[in-house]
Amino acid sequence: MGSVVQREDIKNIVKRLKDENKTIVFTNGCFDIIHIGHVRYLKETAKFGDVLIVGLNSDLSVKKLKGENRPVNPEHDRAEILSEFNFVDFVVIFDEDTPENLLDEIKPDIYTKGSDYTLSTLKEAKTVLKNGGRVEFINFVEGKSTTNIIKKIEKS
Repeated sequence: MGSVVQREDIKNIVKRLKDENKTIVFTNGCFDIIHIGHVRYLKETAKFGDVLIVGLNSDLSVKKLKGENRPVNPEHDRAEILSEFNFVDFVVIFDEDTPENLLDEIKPDIYTKGSDYTLSTLKEAKTVLKNGGRVEFINFVEGKSTTNIIKKIEKS
């Protein structure tokens, strides 16, 4: 089981972990309505290192990215749910559209994102690579998304 940590604390947490020679893996997302695609994605991501940190888009950030009706679940609920997975070590909420600033602070060894991105389309890849990290792409579970779940509910 992981911990939800404050943005201002994550840098010191990561420093301590790196001093212990832990491999830091980072990913991010909205994780609004948790589904099997999220679970498989996070489990696969966790296999790349010793510690998995999940950057969670804040409510403000999700609204900018997904529209006024999102998120369905508030940020603190989403963070607590993510922290309950045994393969997630830390959850940290961020307000920006992308986690570039957070990545610059954490400097993870590995950053994962869904395979719908490439190095050239992933804006934050430059930040990861500049800091000596690498980017890994994780395959999606076809048809599984929060948007699809919302559409299905709306049809009911």
